[in-house]
Amino acid sequence: MKIKHVFDLIFSDDNLYEAIQDASKGRRYNKDVLRVQHDIWNVIEQIQQDVRSGKYTIDKYYIFYVYEPKKRMIMSITFYHRIVQWAIYRVINPLLVKGYIKDTYGCIPGRGSLAAMQRLRYWIKSVEHKPGTWYYLKLDISKYFYRISHEVLKEILARKIKDQQLLQVLYNIIDCQYTPFGLPPGKGPGEVPLEERLYDVGMPVGNLLSQVFANIYLDALDQFCKRTLCIHFYVRYMDDIIILSDSKEQLHMWKDEIQKFVETTLRLSLNQKTCIRPISQGIEFVGYRIWPHYVTIRKSTTLEMKRHLRRKVEEYNAGLIEMEVVTATLKSYLGMLDHCDCKEFRKELIDSVVLDRNKVVGEIAYEVENYSEAMVCGL
Repeated sequence: MKIKHVFDLIFSDDNLYEAIQDASKGRRYNKDVLRVQHDIWNVIEQIQQDVRSGKYTIDKYYIFYVYEPKKRMIMSITFYHRIVQWAIYRVINPLLVKGYIKDTYGCIPGRGSLAAMQRLRYWIKSVEHKPGTWYYLKLDISKYFYRISHEVLKEILARKIKDQQLLQVLYNIIDCQYTPFGLPPGKGPGEVPLEERLYDVGMPVGNLLSQVFANIYLDALDQFCKRTLCIHFYVRYMDDIIILSDSKEQLHMWKDEIQKFVETTLRLSLNQKTCIRPISQGIEFVGYRIWPHYVTIRKSTTLEMKRHLRRKVEEYNAGLIEMEVVTATLKSYLGMLDHCDCKEFRKELIDSVVLDRNKVVGEIAYEVENYSEAMVCGL
């Protein structure tokens, strides 16, 4: 399927208005958002003039680092540019998703980490009673977001999108002349200062369109694995891939073919996490450890949950955030745990939330307990 004649739809008054509402979610009282909402139709007209001139580009990124669990450089854009990305996303992402294989997940509506885990568990159950010993091949792309080739990405987009005005806008977003995103081969984010980063590779972590670009880039690998190699038991979540087989030799052959494709066609490389092991050992995937009849949270995930929740509690007690923020964080974790066999850790997580800033201790635990019970009952 080719995407054609969508430029005018993307940058129409109606779509830009809806894009502003989407981009405003969770930040409606930010100064830049309030400024746009106050002058919304003039902002829409300004965006239309910028993109139709063919010279639209992102002038600069705001850069900060997070350490969850490893150092990552996050690049944030102004609200004005966020609107442009939402306008594009609203139209082209649903069209691109139609061309993806069923078993690709991550940054796709309805296909998050939980869906990916459940799909892999379905595959494991499917082979559990088949004869022989079954193994899994785990593949991971090295420094994926930092090593995406701009040239290859633009070639992929040009094959999918036959709208030159839209392609020019996308190319200007990809080839940012003000901020380099890329890392040299074998280097980590903490090893390369900003001034030594590369302009011709890499995507800014945190951008809405970076998620779209990341998915369409590895769609080429999905198609190769399914159509050329004819792999049946295959699941991908962003750059993490799991493949099942009852033959170690077959998995080694597939690994070699995939590695060759990744290096020559996509100009990427596999990292040291690549391995082949029996599925009886359990498979670590998207934060879970999965067996046919048992699922737990990965140890590193539980530690990160506790760290993040403890930080939210400290921020609340210091008066920096409201209780609703802590509640939302805990609810999201409990929602994840509802699909695991982790009763003890679930209780430990709830018990760790102690709020003492003019609130009754235990109030939040009562609320999330009621929420969790409602989830279990299907209310």
